[in-house]
Amino acid sequence: MSALPASERRWDTMNNSRTFYNEVLTEHNIRPEHKHPLENADFSLEGVNPSCGDDIVLNLKVEDGVITDGSFEGDGCAISQASADMMLDLVIGRKKEDALRLSDIFLRMIQGRASDDEMEDLEEAGALKDIAHMPARVKCAVLGWHTMAEIFKNPEKARKK
Repeated sequence: MSALPASERRWDTMNNSRTFYNEVLTEHNIRPEHKHPLENADFSLEGVNPSCGDDIVLNLKVEDGVITDGSFEGDGCAISQASADMMLDLVIGRKKEDALRLSDIFLRMIQGRASDDEMEDLEEAGALKDIAHMPARVKCAVLGWHTMAEIFKNPEKARKK
């Protein structure tokens, strides 16, 4: 049992959560692994957040229903860029159905409706859960996820020629 009173343990947990959020967000924003052009992408779709100017193009390679590679290009705030990068970390190597399941969990997490067990499936992307308390930033966080879902729901709109 911890020597700290419950109120201090909650504060310590919240501080650790904020620190993790800041570290993850900063790392994915400063050094995004997936922000680059992707040659021979099967799908490419622009996602725009008109309320703040975030604008990304999501590129995916898909073979036999599995996302084999992905990238994004464009500009936006730290949250939109980091969230897109975290999403690609999570979905590359997964079947599109699993990627859509994770997208659904992420969107429900942002709305405060995902369980702790579900949020564990989001790995680092779960660090963005507190965005739910920042309404002006929600659209930033979900831009990449919505764009990916749109690619799979309307592939003809995003299929590369």
